[in-house]
Amino acid sequence: MRAIGAASAALLGAAALALTAPPATAADRFVVSPSTVNPGGRVVLSAPGCPGTAMASSGVFDTATIPAGGSTVATVDWDARRGTVYTVSFTCAGGSPGSARLTIAPARTGSTAVPTVTRTTTVTVAPSGVRGGLGGSVGTWDAGELAAGGALVAAAGAGAVYVVRRRTAGRRH
Repeated sequence: MRAIGAASAALLGAAALALTAPPATAADRFVVSPSTVNPGGRVVLSAPGCPGTAMASSGVFDTATIPAGGSTVATVDWDARRGTVYTVSFTCAGGSPGSARLTIAPARTGSTAVPTVTRTTTVTVAPSGVRGGLGGSVGTWDAGELAAGGALVAAAGAGAVYVVRRRTAGRRH
């Protein structure tokens, strides 16, 4: 009977740990801003999900290097076809590759704003839509938070084992 209680406590602890991990989505890892641009316009490229330097390439601009934790600006070719959706491919040093979409405006838009970014600036993209159920898990975790969370899960598991063992020890005949 003790093995069943200990196994149940271990499974509950593992399930709690698995459910606390934030989901990683491709939308959070690679950003092209704005997502629709005129030919000859500029876009800001960032890869907040990459642990190191990233490379971004597409058929409508030269390959760009994105510094770790930062962003860079790329100029779209003047001969890009209007109304076409291009794929921007990202390659992370020390991470997995991914992609994002870049749409060339079907007609000239009135906006002439040009994004400006320095090598040390980080572009933060506000989440769009409802992010129900995420609570405080949107963002990055540091080593202290991970250690504290692991310690809490371990303490909960040890407490559960202690209570189960103590309860069964008092019921002996």
